[in-house]
Amino acid sequence: MHSLAPKRFHKPVIIQPGRIDRDRVVTTVAEAAELLLRAWPSPGSEQRLKAMKICLEVINGRKPPRSARAAFIVAAKDANIFLGDADHINDVIDLNLPVSEHSS
Repeated sequence: MHSLAPKRFHKPVIIQPGRIDRDRVVTTVAEAAELLLRAWPSPGSEQRLKAMKICLEVINGRKPPRSARAAFIVAAKDANIFLGDADHINDVIDLNLPVSEHSS
């Protein structure tokens, strides 16, 4: 049986799945799985399917969250929606600046 506690990524992942002004900061396996399932720009992608499978394995306690994070990044790069990692999540939340302007 798996834990109901959210399985967090050690470092958030930033993607842009839709509109240019709507970046998403993904911090948990559940968020990644939801995006892969419902908001992915390339639904037939092999990398998307692999990432979905790995997210399910993590949710069921068979793999660590870092496996889902890595697969999610590969799928996001494959779909051309990967923007980067967030060292400090507050640097990218509630600001109207592009993510590239948050880097020092």
